Amino acid sequence: MLSRACATAVMAIALILAAAWSLPGCKPTSTAEQAKRPNILLIVADDMGYSDIGAFGGEIATPALDELANGGLLLSNFHVLPTCSPTRSVLLSGMDNHRAGLGTMGELTTPEMEGIPGYAGYLNFEVAPLPEVLKRAGYHTYMAGKWHLGLDENTSPHARGFEETFVLLPGGGSHWNDRKPVSPPETMVYWRNGKEVESLPDDFYSTRYYTDRMLEWIEQGRADDQPFFAYLSYTAPHDPLHAPKQYIDKYKGKYDQGWDSLRQERLQNLKNLDIVPNEAVPFPRLPSVKAWDDMSPEERQLAARDMEVYAAMVDYMDEQIQRVFDYLKEIGEYDNTMILFMSDNGANGALPTAYPGQTEEYLGSFDNSLDNRGLPNSYIEMGPGWAQASMSPSRLFKAYTTEGGIKAPLLVKVPGQPAESGGMSHSFVHVRDIMPTLLDVAGAAKPDTIDGREVLPMQGQSVLDLFAGKSETAYAGASRVGYELFSFKAFFDRNWKIVWMPKPLGTGNWELFDLSKDPAELRDLGAEQPEKLQEMVALWHQYKKDNGVLDIVPEAVK
Repeated sequence: MLSRACATAVMAIALILAAAWSLPGCKPTSTAEQAKRPNILLIVADDMGYSDIGAFGGEIATPALDELANGGLLLSNFHVLPTCSPTRSVLLSGMDNHRAGLGTMGELTTPEMEGIPGYAGYLNFEVAPLPEVLKRAGYHTYMAGKWHLGLDENTSPHARGFEETFVLLPGGGSHWNDRKPVSPPETMVYWRNGKEVESLPDDFYSTRYYTDRMLEWIEQGRADDQPFFAYLSYTAPHDPLHAPKQYIDKYKGKYDQGWDSLRQERLQNLKNLDIVPNEAVPFPRLPSVKAWDDMSPEERQLAARDMEVYAAMVDYMDEQIQRVFDYLKEIGEYDNTMILFMSDNGANGALPTAYPGQTEEYLGSFDNSLDNRGLPNSYIEMGPGWAQASMSPSRLFKAYTTEGGIKAPLLVKVPGQPAESGGMSHSFVHVRDIMPTLLDVAGAAKPDTIDGREVLPMQGQSVLDLFAGKSETAYAGASRVGYELFSFKAFFDRNWKIVWMPKPLGTGNWELFDLSKDPAELRDLGAEQPEKLQEMVALWHQYKKDNGVLDIVPEAVK
């Protein structure tokens, strides 16, 4: 087997070849040389919790992702944005969400935001999208799954650099072919290469169909030996929770012990894996969530089924990911492919009533009986009890700038590394650094202009040395990251973090935490260290100025 040093040398040679390919007049003279350029496979799960997969201590069967962790790098301190589209805007631009166009989610823009590029509600044209840059560098670019960064032809993924696409344009909805949205005002619109798809196959299930299309395109592109960038953007396990019945049945009885027990079990597993410190304690169950032992037998039965469906979705997604891995091995491209797997935010603890425009009549139209839960014409969700367990020990879940909203699993395999090279890093890494890293792998430089328009320089930086095992930490300043979404705010500086949230979720004042000792954000140190608090608050205000943050408090949180 190759040693880590040899593997690093192999990758360095590959990067030199890739860089040569990206220069005008310097294309390799043979297809054999061209084939050495690494492929890129970026897999994103939607609303998946921190400890759901086996590599992070979860009880759900995820052998494909566990294998990826064993042969790559597990990153325990990876941070994203609190919700889907803001994370995706940063992922595909290397920029803060307020610079990339998703200062808020597109479906939640207000009149005060009109005309401000950072609040366009789509991936704006001041940034250079990752697929467009890679396409210009000679990559095939494919996307299957959730887009959520624009709803018309000009802002579709096909217009932003992907040559082959099958995408769900909005944020979510049914995983079956009935296209039932999350709330009445929403629509479930699928597009194929910039044009609306009129109908779906009768046996459509989102996770399988996205995988089918991606495998089809990779196979079709093999003829010219160009490398590929494949963005497999699953909508699983976003609500409504849906899965094939045989996968739901696999988890029958698995969660009868309830969310209080699962929260403790997940935390202990994380400790056993050295992912969180031994002294970590979980953020307490929210007052709005019933203790499992206080629930009626019927309530427990229905809630347990919901988690069974959720687990089935993750299990099925892992099986589809295994199909992709097996195919890449079959065609001899697995070792030559940079692979990243991540979730876009914390687990979703919201109820269906939280979606804008939701009505009781719409929710009442579904059959959520025990036997139909998770099957067509059902509408169920994870809910806050299971979401807290999934994000243990962190505070809260999706939508918030607390750790439960923005800490996500990340697995990485660098091309050329041997199968036994798995490891773990506790270094802080932010989603803004993914695009620069992938450009580094591809040997592709980000342009200053695209189609005659100037584009902003990336704020993120490459962390390839960390991913490749050449460095134990990311670059200096990697942890200095600011946040604002829906008026929830935060700022990081190494182990320090400040958070601002309105009452009752927060104090209505800035809170200061030392995450190295308090990952659950339980002990506010602001009164004990007022100078450090003020220093951090000043850093957030500079972040606000640098990124054009409006800092508008929505009516929903006033």
